[in-house]
Amino acid sequence: MGLIRTKLRLSNPADKTVQPIDVEALVDSGAMHLCVPSHIAIQLKLQEREQREVTLADGESQLVSYQGPLIVEFAGRSCFSGALVMGDEVLLGAIPMEDMDLVIHPLSRTLSVNPLNPNVPTSVAKGLPPKPRKQL
Repeated sequence: MGLIRTKLRLSNPADKTVQPIDVEALVDSGAMHLCVPSHIAIQLKLQEREQREVTLADGESQLVSYQGPLIVEFAGRSCFSGALVMGDEVLLGAIPMEDMDLVIHPLSRTLSVNPLNPNVPTSVAKGLPPKPRKQL
């Protein structure tokens, strides 16, 4: 499929004095979380919430800082997130992509809003009563 990169805006909702920053992110549907390098966490003045153990692609485990909160923005959509502070570039994983109802287009190697829901992000929530079915 090849690498997919996209532009994101990251901001710190807990500190309004910090300016949002625009970043280029690697899109990885095989990763779960948003990951940011330490210089981005410093720029956004993120606060460490805890340490988390992560398993890397080579099978090794390590403790990394989990920091936040962040607002992630893409194409007029946004979500709240925390971030694993690791690596040398921003990585957009499946959780924030699902939260914003984004889809990957493998042939064009692009990320976009879900074309089935172009105006409002949609997700599945359990616990709601089912809608009555229409009689034919």
